[in-house]
Amino acid sequence: MSQDSTETERRKTGEPSYRLELHTNSYDIRVYAPYLVAEVIVPGPAEAASSAGFRLLAAYIFGANGGSQKIAMTAPVTQTPVTLPMTAPVTQSRADDGFRVHFSMPAGYTLSTLPLPNDPRVKLFEVPAQRVAVHRYSGRWTEQNYAEHLDELRASLSAAGLVPHGEPILARYDAPYVLPFLRRNEIWLTLA
Repeated sequence: MSQDSTETERRKTGEPSYRLELHTNSYDIRVYAPYLVAEVIVPGPAEAASSAGFRLLAAYIFGANGGSQKIAMTAPVTQTPVTLPMTAPVTQSRADDGFRVHFSMPAGYTLSTLPLPNDPRVKLFEVPAQRVAVHRYSGRWTEQNYAEHLDELRASLSAAGLVPHGEPILARYDAPYVLPFLRRNEIWLTLA
């Protein structure tokens, strides 16, 4: 089974391709094919990181790149917490916690055909195929809403005997002006 083409058509926004492995009342298990992303790592807190990351990546797809090419907007915009590693020299303190913010790139591009970003903070790479548990919810993009739904997903997976690994990924599919009750938000947890 594949993603709901009616919803994808309605949104007119490209999304990474996946195969639906399992659907339950509280989560889906999806197997994503490899896909390309543009990524920035920005300092937290989460809301500030989301805005800063979005601006940097939007500049890239709107033409701040080597060919001044416009690249179609896709969904979702994903955000993952990351602890930046300690850097040398040893006298420096550990870097602040930050977040990885991704834009998925439209199908049809390769790493060699995507225009190079003008901003060195924007990195391009391929996300390998992955199997993820996905919990979908609507509402505002608040830490509390995210935490409640992450707890719900973890409890459901634990009850099913599934063990996620890695950091959770927040996937947002809608623009900030979309009414909160209409927003499509997801939390992804990687599975073996």
